[in-house]
Amino acid sequence: MANTLSYPAPAITVTGRQRLQGVVHSAEPFLLPIALFALWAVGAAQGWISAQVLPSPQFVWDTLSELATSGDLWLHAQASLQRVLVGFVVGSALGLLLGAAMGLSKTVEAYLLPTFNALVQIPVLGWLPFVLLLVGIGEPLKYILIAKAALVPVTLATLQGFRQTPATLLEVGNVYGYSRRQQVLEIVLPTAVPTLFTGLRLGFTKAWLSLVVVELVASSEGLGYLIVYGRQLFQLDLVMAAVIVVGALGYAIDRLLDFAEARVAARHGARPTPKGLL
Repeated sequence: MANTLSYPAPAITVTGRQRLQGVVHSAEPFLLPIALFALWAVGAAQGWISAQVLPSPQFVWDTLSELATSGDLWLHAQASLQRVLVGFVVGSALGLLLGAAMGLSKTVEAYLLPTFNALVQIPVLGWLPFVLLLVGIGEPLKYILIAKAALVPVTLATLQGFRQTPATLLEVGNVYGYSRRQQVLEIVLPTAVPTLFTGLRLGFTKAWLSLVVVELVASSEGLGYLIVYGRQLFQLDLVMAAVIVVGALGYAIDRLLDFAEARVAARHGARPTPKGLL
């Protein structure tokens, strides 16, 4: 038998240019924020705009540090997070129920969807006077408006998720004698999970944006209140510090939801198979 010669596989090397391209690609999302920050710092240092209108980054950082040290920042952030969490949970629960009802019944959809589509066109501030007359200016006002903001995308995503189930899977379920409940729990719901999670993520984003709007209008604490308070006192450093915290918290929450959504999508990427086929 002839001896066969084996040659080692060629090593794949990464050149310095490829490493540089990878670093540049990773840094691309941060280039614009860095450029804006540099422009802000240079403009404040050169006095292009009055310091009362455009406080320096150092001044804003000092204000932010003072808020954090005194504990005021954590109290306002805690109030905002509690409001958005309660409103999001209530709105999402109602959205899941409403979307599931329309997704599972053409009759319910025919009765509710046109009215729902008409009402969702009204912005959050448009509901403010009406809700204010019903519940006053307390915490229920904020919970209701935030819940309304989360309700819309969750409802529509749930409706879409329940309607995108492949007909072939439903037919297979019928062949194996699945009841309506088994079809929903074992076929429809697993197929809809990625879309449902996308709707929940979008619902939380809408709830967070609505939180700031509600606190700007009717609140005595919270991050939105800090923005209004700073504007009333013409303390633009306080306004910018609160805006930075709002943006940072919103971005961090969005990244966490994006990571969770990617994990859910990877886990449910394959179409579910009825248990009767296993």
